[in-house]
Amino acid sequence: MIADDEHHLGVFRHDDHRRAGGLLRLRRGALPVEKSARKRRKPDFEALVALPPFGAYPHGALFALGSGSKTNRRSGVLLALNADGATQGSPRAISLKNWFTRLRREFGEVNLEGAFIEGENLTLLQRGNKGSPRNARVRIALASVLDAIAKRRALPAPRLTDVTDFELGAFDDAPLCFTDGAALPAGGFVFTAVAEATEDSYADGECLAAAIGIIDGNDKLRSLWRLAPALKVEGIDARMNGNALELTVVTDADQSSVPAQLLTVTLR
Repeated sequence: MIADDEHHLGVFRHDDHRRAGGLLRLRRGALPVEKSARKRRKPDFEALVALPPFGAYPHGALFALGSGSKTNRRSGVLLALNADGATQGSPRAISLKNWFTRLRREFGEVNLEGAFIEGENLTLLQRGNKGSPRNARVRIALASVLDAIAKRRALPAPRLTDVTDFELGAFDDAPLCFTDGAALPAGGFVFTAVAEATEDSYADGECLAAAIGIIDGNDKLRSLWRLAPALKVEGIDARMNGNALELTVVTDADQSSVPAQLLTVTLR
């Protein structure tokens, strides 16, 4: 699991939730403890995606991406995986400056919250807010991304193969906005979304509503389930088990005194 205000990856056993997790350092140095100072300095890693095997990564790699909402949040980290799916070797910093320069031309205010592999594309989810309520899916040709990483180049400005906006509804004048997503095997994707009382991509606000939804392969909002209570859901994973869709969701209360929760639900 990736955290937006840490320099570490959290690693947990999927088959034993009672066992304490471990921390894997992604960046050097320590973040301030005081909340506002920590917020200014954090890398804001908001998305974590598993890349398929390529180049010097025969078992694939984990790719963590910053949100891009501030200058110091425009980088990524790559971690190689071994044959068992565990991380190996040292983390590699990836500059995403060119990516966010291009995305700022498209959106003005950028706030990437999700990333997943969708066929031949790396799909990114842009999160809106009350001041700029645009939610969008951005597709980039996966081969071009893997090629640039394999050649150890700074990632060039991407060619956006598709940009699609989505309306998810609103609560108390605050729009529901993407916080993460995961591809579905039959096409389309499942997502988490929250309605937050904030006018921009930097300031946190009260979580007014939260939801899990499905957008089908025709880009139609097929299902939307409001969560009660309105937990701030910020991460989602989807696995098929026979005819059942098993979802794993992670929360973030934006308070260091409130632990994140790991939640599961099965949809038949």
